[in-house]
Parts: sequence; C-alpha cells; structure tokens
Amino acid sequence: MAITVWDYTAEYAAERADILAAVDEVFSSGRLVLGPSATRFESAFAARHGAVHCVGLDNGTNAVKLGLEALGVGRGDEVITVSNTAAATVLAIDAVGATPVFVDVHADTCLMDTGAVEAAVTPRTRCLLPVHLYGQCVEMAPLERIARRHGLAVLEDCAQAHGARHRGRTAGGMGDAAAFSFYPTKVLGAYGDGGAALTSRDDIAHTLRRLRHYGMEEDRNHVVRTPGHNSRLDEVQAEILYRKLGRLDSYIAARRAVAGRYAQGLGGTGLTLPTVAEGNEHVYYLYVVRHPERDRILAELRSRGIELNISYPWPVHTAAGFRHLGYGPGSLPVTERLAGEIFSLPMYPSLAAGTQQRVIDALREVLADVG
Repeated sequence: MAITVWDYTAEYAAERADILAAVDEVFSSGRLVLGPSATRFESAFAARHGAVHCVGLDNGTNAVKLGLEALGVGRGDEVITVSNTAAATVLAIDAVGATPVFVDVHADTCLMDTGAVEAAVTPRTRCLLPVHLYGQCVEMAPLERIARRHGLAVLEDCAQAHGARHRGRTAGGMGDAAAFSFYPTKVLGAYGDGGAALTSRDDIAHTLRRLRHYGMEEDRNHVVRTPGHNSRLDEVQAEILYRKLGRLDSYIAARRAVAGRYAQGLGGTGLTLPTVAEGNEHVYYLYVVRHPERDRILAELRSRGIELNISYPWPVHTAAGFRHLGYGPGSLPVTERLAGEIFSLPMYPSLAAGTQQRVIDALREVLADVG
C-alpha cells in the first residue's frame, strides 16, 4: 500500500458517528447558512485563540483577503510578508490591489526574519503579514514594535498554526487580526473548505461581517456600506468544526507524538530535522526536513511506494505571475536555498506507528546510500 503525506480515512472511521450526527443536526435545523452552528463555533474558536471576535468565512485565502480589506489595505499600499509560504497568502495581497514586499526567512525554522522587516518599510507600507509556518509562530515582539513606530497594521496568517503558542500567547491573538484556513489537511480541518478571521477590535469585526455578506449590515436590510463578497462559512462545516474543536488538544498531542518518533528515528542520519524556535509550542501541521540531495531521496522513496510532498518547491517571488515585482534569482537567498532542500514527511494524528516506522526505515536506508 502506498504511503502519502496525509490521509483522513482512519480519523473519519473513528469519528464517523459524530461527523454524521453534525450533518444531520444541521440538515434537520432548517438553517444552512449563518445559523446557530456558525455562531457557536465562532464563539468557541475565538475563546480558544485568545480573541474577542471570530468571523467564519468560506476559505483561508479569503480570510487573508477580507482581513486586509478590513484593515484598510488596498490599491497602492505595500504589505511586508515572506515568499516561503503558500501562494494564497500573496494572492490575497494582490487581490486587494496591494503590492507584496518580501523579506527572507531564518534557515533553521523557515520563519520570517523579523530583523529584515524594518529595512523593508516604505511610506507605502500599510501592513505586516507574518506567516506562522508549519505549526509554529513567528517572533512577534519585533513586529509589534515596528508596527507601533510606523503606524502599521499586523495581520497574522495562521493557516498552519491552530493552537500554536508563542511565549504564552496563542497564534491568532497577537495581531490586529488573524486569518485561518480549515482546509481538510489543517490541524483543525473541515470536511471541505472553510476559513475564519479573528480580531479583538470591534470595528474590524463589524467590517469583516459586512464584507463576508455582500457588504450588508447584519440585519440584512440591504444598506451596503462597503463593497462586499459572498464569503460565509456554511452551517455544516461550522458544526463539524465546532465538534472537532473539542478534540483539538488530542490532535495536537498526537501530532507531537508523531514528531517525537521522527526525531528519535531519524537523528544522526544527515537529515536536518525541524527546529523549534525559542518560546514556541509547535503543533506540527507539517514535519518539514531538509537535505541537499532532496530530489534523489524523493525519487528513491517513490520507488518504494512512499509519496512525499514539498512545501514549497517554488518560492512565490519566482512564480511567473509575480515576476513584475522584480525579485530576480538571489533576491531571497535563504528562501531559495530552502526550496531546493525541504520536503515533508507524513504527518497527521491518525498516522499509524507501523506506517511511520516504514517511512523511517526507508529513509534511513536511502540516506545511507546517499551519504
């Protein structure tokens, strides 16, 4: 049987009764959109992440996009972020008419190099957009200081950091607003697309709720204050997420156990294993390792029925759609080097120990041959 980086079927088998009960509850309620399940989930998710408000949305990309709009970012503005991220982060910046400005990342954690941020600030800079990557947080204190000095907004991209903590603070509760994805692979994943934005500011929350529903006020009296979207989290996904939220701690514990087995089984092999930054509590959305012979290793593993993934093989600044930004080869040397070395090992809560051991054994054999 082939091994892949993610599989939800064992988890579904264990939780099937609850998932189907969630679907039946919604279908029997008479409310399929913006009903009690969304309200209940929003309240619980905000509380879990140390925020006052949660606004459920249709996907993580729109969570970033609407978050930027609610913060007043638009055409002519600049947003400082990283290129070592899913394209969705940068596509959302582009979608509001702003220009992404990239800084490099740390080689050990792959996280934003906050020491490079202030030099990237210009009179057009409107927002800092740190990406909490692979399951751990960017160092936020320097960004908060820069934001205060220059009057900038901070939007956290938390698509990969549900439940992660940084120096006692929870991802999603440290900026002016935060964007989450509930794509099925996430630490808290839906059974389809879903997203949310968090904030503790009443004005931002009010704007987000208008933006997700055509720009209308919540009483839906068709008084359009701002151009809006159709970007709501549906009741079925909200109810499933509400029930799964109660199991988030167990998911994280299982992910950490998987990470621990990898660390024990792959230490001393020449593979660079993940580094946890000081002050971080990693939730291991992905288990990303590095090796200069990455492509050869992946080919060897594929021949043994192990299909792994690369997050991300092409930095966003090298994509054809962003060449106009002028980031040529060598512009972000650490990001570009990492893109040629990183790959992800299977990581999900229901990963069987025997399956994981097969991956470890195969990797050890291949690495011994690679040298």
